[in-house]
Amino acid sequence: MTPDELAQAGLVVERSGPVVTVTLQRPEVRNAQTPAMWRALGTLGGSLDDDVRVVVLRGAGQSFSAGLDRAMFDTAAGREGVETLADLLELPDEEVSATIDVYQQGFTWLRDPRFVSVAAVRGYAIGAGFQLALSCDLRVVSHDARFSMKEPALGLVPDLTGTKPLVECVGYARALEICATARMVEADEAVRIGLAMTAVPAAMLDATVADLAGALSAPMVGAVRETKALLQGAGDRTLDDQRRLEREAQVRRFRDLARWHAAG
Repeated sequence: MTPDELAQAGLVVERSGPVVTVTLQRPEVRNAQTPAMWRALGTLGGSLDDDVRVVVLRGAGQSFSAGLDRAMFDTAAGREGVETLADLLELPDEEVSATIDVYQQGFTWLRDPRFVSVAAVRGYAIGAGFQLALSCDLRVVSHDARFSMKEPALGLVPDLTGTKPLVECVGYARALEICATARMVEADEAVRIGLAMTAVPAAMLDATVADLAGALSAPMVGAVRETKALLQGAGDRTLDDQRRLEREAQVRRFRDLARWHAAG
């Protein structure tokens, strides 16, 4: 996508060597999300080349993302050529599901084993914002960060791929409590229960994430990618299956290192 197309969807993308930074650029509405943004994120994820090692996701201004833009429930917006969630109500169930699947792809690309994704969360990460942060491998937050899975309070379910990583981070019981109450989880609790790696002053957030991105880019790329792939599915595998996959990955690493040394 061109910079102009990304900007129309509320995104800014910058690249520095192997690090790509994606900024939600709608600070006037606390980076509220739209279907157009989700589609653009999915397209962006599919366009990244193999040299990308780290993807940093952040929000412009004082908040990461306040969730879904409430204007997306307004049928009038659709008549102006803007895709809204209100449009879904006019579709058959199968088409609604297929459309949500496309929206979900704006979140799932962040789990690609080719790179490590990091959410830099400042201020509010609500609903879809919480789920976008959960889509990243790692979360670094400022002391003023606030998470909430607001969908149940609106009569909806979290459907943007956030339920699985939430359970993986905090366990079933705590995930259910967070979702069913739609309460705020503040930064110190987020670190304590495993939602975030660390909490830092807001003024230090960008520097902390930059240092982390540099550290993640330092090891050999193949080793990081293989390790991420191993860890991603470890919880769902038997020990014997995990042992086998470790062996297979290590053979590939041995062969790759041998080629690298031979070429050098």
